[in-house]
Amino acid sequence: MPEQSLRDIKACVFDAYGTLFDLRSAVEAQRPRLGEHADAVAATWRTKQLEYTWLRSLMGRHADFWTVTENSLDFALESNGIDLAEATQSGLREALMQAYLQLSAYAEVPATLATLRQGGFHLAILSNGSPAMLDPVVQNADLSDQFEVVLSVESVKTFKPEPCVYQLAVDTLNLRREQILFLSSNAWDVAGAASFGFRVVWINRFAQPRERLPGQPDAQLTDLIGLPTLLMEASRP
Repeated sequence: MPEQSLRDIKACVFDAYGTLFDLRSAVEAQRPRLGEHADAVAATWRTKQLEYTWLRSLMGRHADFWTVTENSLDFALESNGIDLAEATQSGLREALMQAYLQLSAYAEVPATLATLRQGGFHLAILSNGSPAMLDPVVQNADLSDQFEVVLSVESVKTFKPEPCVYQLAVDTLNLRREQILFLSSNAWDVAGAASFGFRVVWINRFAQPRERLPGQPDAQLTDLIGLPTLLMEASRP
């Protein structure tokens, strides 16, 4: 039973992009300028962004997430027929990049975090994002006071799902792996965190099928609204 596996949770550690913050908002403000290419650019941008993190980790050629995001945006624009030089000159490219510093939090996030803090849980972010990306987006969403710590992979110079990234939360929070609940909307991140030994809830916002990978979530939610109730039920005798 998921409720059994979620007993004795002391901390909730959140992925940032797609879990707390809506990546669609990075493109939405520029939809009029992107026109019919907007959805394709958004999808390609995210796909290449993730692929580049995994490939750089395998190659041992780390770059911070801002660089990865720039590189993947350039690919997304060119592969969808948008002239990169023109996009740069017009300011479209810069506007899309700056949008990553002002992503909107999902509607339920502030209230959910406040409820968890009131319940005595330690709260943290563990993200591929660099500190220079994470600090502005957390501040812009007015969530800075909710988290004890915002952890970035820049501390270890590689990307999730490398185990040393998840170890950052263990070392920083000074808790056992099984006392940490990890939450992500990314199924591959869920698999990585579960394989590492975290308890995991998959925030499956878009009704995706499960990944055929080692490491499965302890529970699944469509958003964060039900998380406090899930944890309260798990803590009952």
